[in-house]
Amino acid sequence: MKYRIRHITHYDYDQVVNACYNRAHLLPRETAFQSTSVPQVIIFPIPSTGSRRVDYFGNREYHFAIHEPHKELSIEVITDVNLSGTRIDPVGQLQYGNTCQQVKELLNSQYLDVETLYAREFLLDSPMIKSTDNLLAYAEECFSDSKPLLSAVRDLTNKIYTTFEYDPSFTTIMTPLDEVLKYKRGVCQDFAHLAIGCLRALGYPARYISGYLETLPPPGEKKLVGVDASHAWFSVYSPGEGWFEFDPTNDTIPVGQHIVTAWGRDYSDVSPLRGVILGGGVSQSLSVSVDVARLTES
Repeated sequence: MKYRIRHITHYDYDQVVNACYNRAHLLPRETAFQSTSVPQVIIFPIPSTGSRRVDYFGNREYHFAIHEPHKELSIEVITDVNLSGTRIDPVGQLQYGNTCQQVKELLNSQYLDVETLYAREFLLDSPMIKSTDNLLAYAEECFSDSKPLLSAVRDLTNKIYTTFEYDPSFTTIMTPLDEVLKYKRGVCQDFAHLAIGCLRALGYPARYISGYLETLPPPGEKKLVGVDASHAWFSVYSPGEGWFEFDPTNDTIPVGQHIVTAWGRDYSDVSPLRGVILGGGVSQSLSVSVDVARLTES
């Protein structure tokens, strides 16, 4: 399946910004199941400097600086993405993959392959996700030593979906995870963080994924421009089997409509735009427009 992603971010500032320095995670990454065109990056005002880099986790970054006074900033990124059928699909392994106990034994083996050694980093606490007893208590009923790990994670995903309410008005990206757990409300970033925190508390490596999800209009209605949005989900690691993705916001296993931009320990590693401005006043307004459009196969 081929898609064209168009992501526009626009800032209006209360006062003049004299200079800004930014890092963007808006360039979809290449993976075993996803290939991309060279992204078009259009920024106004035109940056004084700009460069593309690859970060510690293998994500594509765009760094840019603007040294002229401005009261607005616009970043537009257009990328064509091709999703192949080689993405790991855990459906067949939900009942036959490594058990929870086997995964823990393999993670703590004296002899670790490179991929498992790398995955162990995602057992640790990260800036926005701390393992707590509350997270452990919430998740542990889904797991048992003899149960296949992926089946247990699927149950955890379903539990989050059924016990939490999607509520964009309740949280910001800085809302503590314990508060999300207490009030059972949040958005996709919160639910991904929650699942990751639960898995790490139980002793399983998990990482945060940011990207896009194709949304389809109701039958008979035309899709509106700009109604798509960034999305977040997570993946869990099983030694010898690989990384497996789950989407607790939609209670699904990503297969063909989830487009990966970046992954890391949590949102702070892969935020779409991060930087420093000199000036700008005390307030600013942000608008984001995202389109995920299917392309006709040629």
